[in-house]
Parts: sequence; structure tokens; C-alpha cells
Amino acid sequence: MSARVLVIGSGGREHTLAWKLAQSHHVKQVLVAPGNAGTACSGKISNAAVSIADHAVLAQFCRDERIEFVVVGPEAPLAAGIVEDLTSAGVRCFGPTAQAAQLESSKKFAKEFMDRHGIPTAQWGAFTKAEDACSFIMSANFPALVVKASGLAAGKGVIVAKNQEEACKAVQEIMQEKSFGAAGETVVVEECLDGEEVSCLCFTDGKTVAPMPPAQDHKRLLDGDQGPNTGGMGAYCPAPQVPKELLLTIKSTILQRAVDGMQEEGVPYTGILYAGIMLTKDGPKVLEFNCRFGDPECQVILPLLKSDLYELIQSTLDGQLSTSLPVWLENHTAVTVVMASKGYPGAYAKGVEITGFPEAQALGLQVFHAGTALKDGTVVTSGGRVLTVTAVQEDLVSALEEAKRGLAAMQFEGAVYRKDIGFRAVAFLQRPR
Repeated sequence: MSARVLVIGSGGREHTLAWKLAQSHHVKQVLVAPGNAGTACSGKISNAAVSIADHAVLAQFCRDERIEFVVVGPEAPLAAGIVEDLTSAGVRCFGPTAQAAQLESSKKFAKEFMDRHGIPTAQWGAFTKAEDACSFIMSANFPALVVKASGLAAGKGVIVAKNQEEACKAVQEIMQEKSFGAAGETVVVEECLDGEEVSCLCFTDGKTVAPMPPAQDHKRLLDGDQGPNTGGMGAYCPAPQVPKELLLTIKSTILQRAVDGMQEEGVPYTGILYAGIMLTKDGPKVLEFNCRFGDPECQVILPLLKSDLYELIQSTLDGQLSTSLPVWLENHTAVTVVMASKGYPGAYAKGVEITGFPEAQALGLQVFHAGTALKDGTVVTSGGRVLTVTAVQEDLVSALEEAKRGLAAMQFEGAVYRKDIGFRAVAFLQRPR
């Protein structure tokens, strides 16, 4: 037990990565930069006060602290080239290069790439002028009602319109009112696909693809998928809508094609590849690619991983994934529910005291911190999505019940959370066969 590893990021995803890495008998310490109250001082896990924007300073820190490898949680540092900068400074880093991460950082690049490699996706067009985008919306021979900022918009840069007028209004908001800033200089307009949306992630070393159990995220703020879009209000895994045969189809027609395509184009892709997929009547189609773990999907996928995450990352970095494929917990379901600040995804208060951690722990639940901070020894809110409460049980309904007991134990003023996470899976399982 001698390895020290560094996780980059400050959300629930990063707390989960640190928690899982700390379970490895190889790992002595997990540092998280900048981290949150949950990663501040818990067993092997602690926060590191080092700049993650200055890659030269970060590389020196990693050498000084004898960091074995760095795991990058969010997309922005990947798009900023953290992987190649650290690698060239002799520090191992888990994640794709900036060039490979264009699958997420440029929606236009991703759509062109999918077309080149025969990866099923919605019909689309990309535009740098609002009037061109609007005339495409009005004249397309398919419902061109999904408007996306092409750049990174923290998971929120997508508007699904009800009609053509609303879609044109979305173009104006993104391109002229700059509702997503520079991310919206180019917009992608897509066909609106019908079906259920699922998240299919995999580990890849640039050749081998090792799928994770499929998950389903809940983007809307309120029960019944109402209210504004958020970064995600909860998730469950595995999604019963994706049986084993369908996952194999997704692996071969989407995930493996993407990894092979990047390899062919001279941009090997390593790390985590995430495909947001719509299960249409014509088969699975890609809505978007992400180049890292989803949040909150990470909080339901990693608790089901039986393998040692440290060993898995090492074998991926060594290009040896085929010799040590991940093993997953069978016949169990994980559910996570996000507790958010009142007002999220708009303006919200910070510094509200949070209580109930010992009670939730006594129930055997994992509480992953996201927007939390320490203030005079007390845990307080510091973000929109504050925590996620995760339960693992033998079936979905029991996991939901357990998570609800955890939510009742955890308290802060104005907490907002959904009570129906997993409702689509419940409906799917109740359908007459």
C-alpha cells in the first residue's frame, strides 16, 4: 500500500472516484483538487491546495508528492489539454487528450465524426449564422427541434423545442443573446428523436472497449420530468431498458466504432467514453458523446464495480485493458438522488448548514458530496447540486426505498430533490411482457 493518486474536480463524481480509489489495497492516499467538504479529510482521502489551471505547477506538485497517476473528473480541464501537458511532464494522466476530447467539446466535430464512421445519430446541421439555422429549422424534412450550443456548456447547452417557432427562438437566445456564452458561437440543430434516453459508458485503452452497466440520468428539476434542465437530479443503474443483447449492439455499433474511428484518424482515445443514447424504434442512436464519467451516473456505476479501480486505471494506461476487464456486481441496482439548493439551476444561497451525515451512514448509505464546503468545522452548502444519496440493493424498488430513508435523514434549509428517480424503469418493468 504505497500509491498516491490525485483526482481533479470538486463534485459528486470526484468524491465517488476518490471513495472508490481509496478502497484499493495499493492506495495509501487519494488527493483531490480542489475537492469539497466530503473529500477534505476522510480516511485515506484529503484535499490538495494546488492550481489545476496551471498545468506546469500541477505537474511539479505531482512530482514532488510522488503521485502515481492523475484522474480527471470534469470535461473542462480535458478540453484545456491537461492530459498531454501532464504526460509530457512525465506524469501519468487518465483521460483523453484535448484533440480526442473534441467528441465532447465540439458538438459539430462529434456529428461530423459520427457521419464519417457510420455511427447512428440524429439528422443534423451546424450553423454560425442565426438566420441560416432558422431557415434550416423551417425547411428540414424532419422535426429539426433540438438546438445545441456546439461548445462546452456544463451539460446545460441543449434546448428541445416544442415547435419550429420555439426552436428559432432558442437559436436567437444562444447565438444573439449568448445564453451559453462562447459555447454558442456555432449551433447544431438536430432532428428530435423519440424514445428513452440512456447513458452507456465504457473504459477504453484506445483499442479495447469495456462497457459499464447502462444507467439512466434524470435531467429535469422536478418530478415527472417537469421544470428546467439541470446537470442531473439523480440516476439508477443498471437500466432494464438495455438488456445484454442491446448493450452488445451498442458496444459494437457505437462505442467500438468511435474508439476505432479515433485510432484510424491518428487520435487514440483513452479513458472513459460516455455515449448518451436514445433508444429509438430504429435502434440506438447517439445524442451526444462525453469524454468522462457522467455526474450523477458515476455515483451509481462505481458502487457496482467489483474490480479494483486503481488496477483498472493502471491497465488502461498501460494499454492492457483486454487482460483485466472490469467485473461488476450482478443482480444489484444502485439509485442516487441529488439534493439541490433552493433556486437551482438559477441563483441560490450558499453557506446553509447541512445535518444528518451520521444518520445516513448508520443506514448503510453512501452520501457523496458535491457543492459542499467546511465552515468553522460545519458542513455547509456551496453549490447548486449539494449532495447525492446513493443506495445499493438487490432490486430497484428496494434501492429507491433505502435512498428515500437517506433523504429523510439528510437535511438543509430549502433542499430540493426528486421523489421519482427510476420511475421510467419501474414503468418499464411493469409493462405486460
